[in-house]
Amino acid sequence: MNEQPDGACEDVAREAHARRGFLVKMAALGLSTALPGAAFSAPPAGRRGGVLRVSVSQAISKINPFQARVISEYLAVELMYSGLTRLNTDNVAEPDLALSWSSNEKLDEWTFKLRPSLKFRDGTACTPGDVIASIKAVLDAKTGSPARQNIGPIADVVSTAGDSVTFKLSTPYADLPTALSHPNAKVVPAAVIARGMDTMARESFGTGPFTLVQFESERILVATRNEHYYDPQRPYLDRVEVKVYPDATSEGSALMSGDIDLMSQVQPTEFARLSKAPRVKALRAASGTFSNIILGCNQKPFNDIRVRQALALTVDRKAMVDFVAEGYGSVANDTPINASYPFFSKQPDKVPDIAQARKLLADAGYANGLTLTLIASDVPSVRTQMAVALREMAKPAGFDIEVQTMPHATYLEQVWRKGAFYIGYYAGQPTIDALVSQLYTSTAAWNETHWDNKQFDALIEQARGTADNAQRQKLYAEAQALMRTEVPAVIPVFFDLLRAHRDYVNNFAMYPRGVLFRLDEVWLAENAPKRT
Repeated sequence: MNEQPDGACEDVAREAHARRGFLVKMAALGLSTALPGAAFSAPPAGRRGGVLRVSVSQAISKINPFQARVISEYLAVELMYSGLTRLNTDNVAEPDLALSWSSNEKLDEWTFKLRPSLKFRDGTACTPGDVIASIKAVLDAKTGSPARQNIGPIADVVSTAGDSVTFKLSTPYADLPTALSHPNAKVVPAAVIARGMDTMARESFGTGPFTLVQFESERILVATRNEHYYDPQRPYLDRVEVKVYPDATSEGSALMSGDIDLMSQVQPTEFARLSKAPRVKALRAASGTFSNIILGCNQKPFNDIRVRQALALTVDRKAMVDFVAEGYGSVANDTPINASYPFFSKQPDKVPDIAQARKLLADAGYANGLTLTLIASDVPSVRTQMAVALREMAKPAGFDIEVQTMPHATYLEQVWRKGAFYIGYYAGQPTIDALVSQLYTSTAAWNETHWDNKQFDALIEQARGTADNAQRQKLYAEAQALMRTEVPAVIPVFFDLLRAHRDYVNNFAMYPRGVLFRLDEVWLAENAPKRT
């Protein structure tokens, strides 16, 4: 998706990284297990009941769990469906439908033991066969799932030992339990999948904590407690209502008035106002969300590393944080990895060096400067702000940049993955491998930069199949240093996750993976509005 200075946000993330080190090591060695209910703790007051109203800023176009794409859709899907694993606040996988898991020594075969007596929302049994059908649906290109390239190198998944499923991988993969926490990797009845994707467009069929009772894409989604949920304590809420507010100011006003209880996203421009509002808690946490300035490494002028390095040296990154993120962010150094990730490697902060940028540009054959057109979608608005800031910062070094802003739909159709110089925007992923394998390896599904670095590919592949965490740290550090040097994209800013809720909302946590909410753990105090 808590008010602290930027450095404090980074310190918190580093402390979380240290705390989770042991858990990451256990998972990588295939030793991660859990007892029934071990992942849960009753809220301090143990209060059940009540209605939680949540706001989202985008329409909920898809509730098919395999096809959800944006925050509002991921929130809806999470209410109604479960996966084998899910992430905790330290970005570590913990049990969901799977009770425990283990791997062989080579890390190319993983077995997940399911919880006993799992049921879908209609009371029918959830079996290994349903898990297998769901994973295969995600992997099927015809499904169109964003998770297809992100849930691991799965060659096959089979039923074993009655209540378990075994994943056979094409290559060793230490991050499989984390990868399977992807918000699209949910479990759906095999019979529903067989009827086709359209079946899930208007109804819910999952094992999640809530079940759908009303759905109007542009206005509201309502879900009530699923009485067949595997944990008898949760959810604590009777009902969740997700309401669509396209206008950020009216959304913030609705929270302040108590018409809604929780904002799923807060724009930086609204955060200060909400921070001062009575009975409102404004929440801020470091996250892996970033904007990247795409440089087409396969064509002039960005096929010359000196041009890419020159542009990177024009950027005042602290000023970018203040201007683009309204101060709610932290400096990035041309890698998409920060301290919210296991195996993050702290690199020296890049500082502007206009003289060196001019020299590099001249050495590349552009002594008289370089004229470029930079394209920015109008959603979110930080893309245009970043483009304008870069235009002004790069001008003294000889870059003459024209900024062209366009509607997001046009950008997706005409520019995304096609253009050579434009502004991207991405949420963080649960692991380094998931992120770079989506965007930066030569075979990445969305390799927008067309960066083709065999050394980088080899480092990522080796780290993917290594169980020893010290060795993985070394490999990932080398990979991050290589990105910082070669600059396939200029990445100046990480955006903090900003959310807010009324003071009677309890046990709501902030997750570095900004698409998670876990509202089944939320409960309302006695002074919450009484709604029916």
